[in-house]
Amino acid sequence: MTTECKQEPFPFHPLNQREVRGQFDGGAITSDAGGLLLREVEKRTGIIRQFASCFTDYRDPELVEHGVVELVAQRIYGLTLGYEDLNDHDELRRDPLLAVLVEKQDLSGENRRRVSDQGTALAGKSTLNRMELGAAELKKKERYKKVILDEAAVDRTLVDIFLQAHREPLKEMVLDLDSTDIPLHGEQEERFFHGYYGHYCYLPLYIVCGEYVLCARLRPSNIDGAKGSVAEVERIVGQIRQAWPQVRIILRGDSGFCRDELLSWCEAHGVDYVVGLAQNPRLLREIAAESAQAASQYQESGKAARAFTEFVYQTKDSWSRARRVIAKAEHLEKGANPRFVVTSLSSQETIYPAPSRWGAQSLYEEFYCARGDMENRIKEQMMLFADRSSTSWMRSNQIRLYFSTVAYLLMQGLRRLGLAGTELAKAQCNTVRLKLLKIGAQIRITVRKVWVSLSTGYPHLELFRRVYRQLQVATLRC
Repeated sequence: MTTECKQEPFPFHPLNQREVRGQFDGGAITSDAGGLLLREVEKRTGIIRQFASCFTDYRDPELVEHGVVELVAQRIYGLTLGYEDLNDHDELRRDPLLAVLVEKQDLSGENRRRVSDQGTALAGKSTLNRMELGAAELKKKERYKKVILDEAAVDRTLVDIFLQAHREPLKEMVLDLDSTDIPLHGEQEERFFHGYYGHYCYLPLYIVCGEYVLCARLRPSNIDGAKGSVAEVERIVGQIRQAWPQVRIILRGDSGFCRDELLSWCEAHGVDYVVGLAQNPRLLREIAAESAQAASQYQESGKAARAFTEFVYQTKDSWSRARRVIAKAEHLEKGANPRFVVTSLSSQETIYPAPSRWGAQSLYEEFYCARGDMENRIKEQMMLFADRSSTSWMRSNQIRLYFSTVAYLLMQGLRRLGLAGTELAKAQCNTVRLKLLKIGAQIRITVRKVWVSLSTGYPHLELFRRVYRQLQVATLRC
């Protein structure tokens, strides 16, 4: 326990005739009181509990002080509140507010078995680290890493969370595919140099629908960017159609995913696609007239000019069939800027809830270009420390990626249930954390109550009040 002694004062420069004196004697004070809102989201969604159910605990129950749900909750709440490292938890384990979020019974840690642990209600970095370093299967002589994660169960859970968030089946949904780089600075397993990004990195694959992450798969970077996408799409589409048999699914991605294997799978399984297509001399010849038109318009107006066309295109070797291609011939100040998209959609089809047909220009500008919003989803993953792949092994780094993904889904649940209609309705995770979660408060624990006295100087009180009220309307799950 902390030694009781006289506190050392910290005299600062006076304010006019007043002394300014600091002292660490304020009692139990937290800077994360807004985390109580995240606990309300968890009560209404069960996101953390569903993720925790993917772990199997082989530890001796008689010796366990921190259950799996508590460990998972501690790690996820820590990420949402801005604590990226496991080392942070050696101090956070003393925070009574975090203990409330985790739902520890002994909020002050007074009843811990070991004297050295008394006064710390939560787990330290070593216990949390063992959970993240668990192997795929428990070894017979393993003494410490006995909490095992079922990755396939996590993959199913990410899709389940998406399905549960919708009261009614969607008529149509768009799956966006993209990959990004996670820089590596050590000697991690499966570490390779990537020429495009210019450094050693992993190359995770993300699949999202709107604001929901349905897949976060860590991969080495010495592969084609589309590798594994067919298997992931097949798994996700199958799980969604089992729940929503009539839903129309459209796949969207950049030219890195324009592979015949993926396009052919979509055609064979009733999934539409709109995918970027890398330019080549044959494609450029197809739009020679439109390119000349755009260049002429630019010369006349001095402003960017576009012309659209479409045609049926068949590669010489790589495609198994001819497909519809949308082309944009554009001329900018820097010169020609052509773009191509291949799609299974015909010009006579509509995309719900669009009232009109999707011709070449509207399909490109209004539908394909909307995939840029996925970049925001990937940025938010990094705001929740998805790039912290610092362990030596690929599997444990994948587990860390899962933690960040679930932390994002909890934040997205707050945005969906609590922030709708507010000034933060579209705010990214960093902004939500700064304005809504980082609130100073004093914690007082009695036999019957936990008093959380939030700062009277908090500048967003009306926002907090509105978010709280909206969360109370949402249906409880647990």
